[in-house]
Amino acid sequence: MPKGELRTINGPILAVRAYDPGFFVSELVKVGPKPLLGEVVALRTHRVIVQLFENATGLSTGLEVIGTGMPLSVTLKPGIVSNIFDGIQRPLRVEREISGKVLSYQPPRSKETLSDIVFPSRNGHSDEPRWPVKIKVTPGQQLNPGDTYAEVEETAAITFRAMIPPGITGIVESVEKDGKYTADAEIVILATTNGPKALTLTQEWPIRTPRPIDTRMTPSRPLLTGQRVLDCLFPIAKGGTAAIPGGFGTGKTMTQHQIAKWANADIIVYIGCGERGNEMTEVLEDFGKLTDPRTGKPLLARTILIANTSDMPVAAREASIYTGMTLAECYRDMGYHVALMADSTSRWAEALREISGRLEEMPAEEGSPAYLASRLGSFYERAGYVKTLSGKEGSITVVGAVSPQGADFSEPVTQNTKRFTRVFWALDKELAYARHFPAIDWMSSYTGYIEDMEPWYIKNAGPDFPKLR
Repeated sequence: MPKGELRTINGPILAVRAYDPGFFVSELVKVGPKPLLGEVVALRTHRVIVQLFENATGLSTGLEVIGTGMPLSVTLKPGIVSNIFDGIQRPLRVEREISGKVLSYQPPRSKETLSDIVFPSRNGHSDEPRWPVKIKVTPGQQLNPGDTYAEVEETAAITFRAMIPPGITGIVESVEKDGKYTADAEIVILATTNGPKALTLTQEWPIRTPRPIDTRMTPSRPLLTGQRVLDCLFPIAKGGTAAIPGGFGTGKTMTQHQIAKWANADIIVYIGCGERGNEMTEVLEDFGKLTDPRTGKPLLARTILIANTSDMPVAAREASIYTGMTLAECYRDMGYHVALMADSTSRWAEALREISGRLEEMPAEEGSPAYLASRLGSFYERAGYVKTLSGKEGSITVVGAVSPQGADFSEPVTQNTKRFTRVFWALDKELAYARHFPAIDWMSSYTGYIEDMEPWYIKNAGPDFPKLR
């Protein structure tokens, strides 16, 4: 593995003197003896620039920096749904036990819930859970990318499907019997052109690389949110993108909470990106208590939470939306319809701006980096209604909150977001101050999906619906 020496510390930005030329951009690195995690963001002559995902307090020059040889990735395995992670997918319940920090709220847990299974002992180690696995293949069967070879009842609402990774094809040599296994246990042996490959319940995937699909389809069915002003006047399609801009106190977070609670999605991914910690506490409290009308179980049983609040490192905040999107893509590939809430992309853009400033890059409009638009585009374009590699249909619907300062919709984050989203739910401060919620401004809001979904509305709401709307 490549190694280097820490020479300069500028907040979360580190300059490393490389001993050898093995580092590459986006590589995950370990800093110091603890170690702290970072990511290579630039390569210069004899120097490697690293952004640190943790607090740099206590670091000193001269510490060793070691490359891991792989990009920043997430681990895709059972135990993701109903869990809460930080911006780089470290389970916060595990981190709490190791660090001594306590979350404001602990959802009620039965003996079969994930938090009981992975809850670590006081020495910082966790007992690896054993999952009830059903093998779905037999020896001699041909398997292609995306095919399911095992299933796990992850929660009362969600079944985790272990799939053949992209780029791998082979014939099943041997399988284990149905039973309880850890996520890293070898349950299927696949004969490939490169030799035998052991398959487990676990995969790794780089967060900045979209997962491959077979076909991108036209969104033609609505994501019903349970809010009449949205579903009737400004509907969003499954696989669509929407922005919720509004000034302070207009109800952006509450609107996203309502959509997360009542939308007809199979899985909710809620990303608290740079917002206040009490908002994530509210999500934990409400989702742990609310009964899902589809399953009769707590709503948390089909929810994934990413918490990177305003007091957490900005580099991890920048990574958090990609972490949430990659987890959403994993379940989309299983055939689920996922609704992703990003709250808020303005705080994410602030993290981009801070990191860009410390890298001494030339600022663009209002101090934002010149690549703000391309970063927003690369995030929103990962939404969509798709046909997966295995032939299933799945979707990711993205609803991003935007927090323009002074409710100025002409600022760059709002304007660039409008370029990549087809639904615009503008919130009006006068309606909000009049206690009119959701405070949707019906003169400024619009949807670009109504023509694609008109046949669905005619069939399900009546032939007069387009005219009445």
